[in-house]
Amino acid sequence: MEKRSERGILVVSFGTSYQETCRKTIEKIEEEIREAYPQCHVYRAWTSGMIRKKILRRDGSFIPGVKEALEQMKEDGIKEAVIQPTHLLNGIENDEMIKAAMQFQDQFEKVVIGAPLLNGQEDNEAVIKAVLEEMQPADGELLIFMGHGTEHHSNTVYAALNFLLKDLGHENIFIATVEAYPSVEHVVKEAKKHKEKNIKLVPFMLVAGDHANNDLAGDEEDSWKSLLEREGYHVTCELKGLGEYPGIRRIYMKHLEEAFS
Repeated sequence: MEKRSERGILVVSFGTSYQETCRKTIEKIEEEIREAYPQCHVYRAWTSGMIRKKILRRDGSFIPGVKEALEQMKEDGIKEAVIQPTHLLNGIENDEMIKAAMQFQDQFEKVVIGAPLLNGQEDNEAVIKAVLEEMQPADGELLIFMGHGTEHHSNTVYAALNFLLKDLGHENIFIATVEAYPSVEHVVKEAKKHKEKNIKLVPFMLVAGDHANNDLAGDEEDSWKSLLEREGYHVTCELKGLGEYPGIRRIYMKHLEEAFS
């Protein structure tokens, strides 16, 4: 049997200051990884320095970044570092994670990096399937998912997912983003082509954190809920992060298994 100290798994997430959604998403993924790989030490790193500082101030809990976690793994005698991100895209956060990890290539016998959630057409199809297993619009309802969006070229995946949904016959399901294209205004134009006046808003993010609670479901006039209500829709919000979906967690586990092979 492989010695437990020789191989370590580093689970890298953006992070969240919302404790409940953290337990249901990030911690659930980490727990399933521990169960699947009992011979390995499992470590955590978060890429958001702002969130890490917030938690340190609030709880006194230190959550390492990628560099600090890899330094700890080296100190613990880990020889092979397997890094699995919970990022959705091959975007800015993932690029920064890879850049940090590559600085440790010579300090381990092996450094292997798994893929984020959406890493090609096969993943796109698997993610849509996993989401629709858990979340469907009711009769007379439109379903809009809120993605984060990014200036990185990987943002094109959101448009691809929208096209895939329509190709699969889901004319009443949309994905928009907070910070990029397609925007919520774009989706409102599409929604107006339908007769339905009920809309369900759901985050298309690993965790149901700040964006979900404020930008999506908040009472401020610039929230998606408020904007759509002004357009005459009856809006409900379901604050469920993608990490709560069993099918989504299975995709991460598949990517980790591929990294091991």
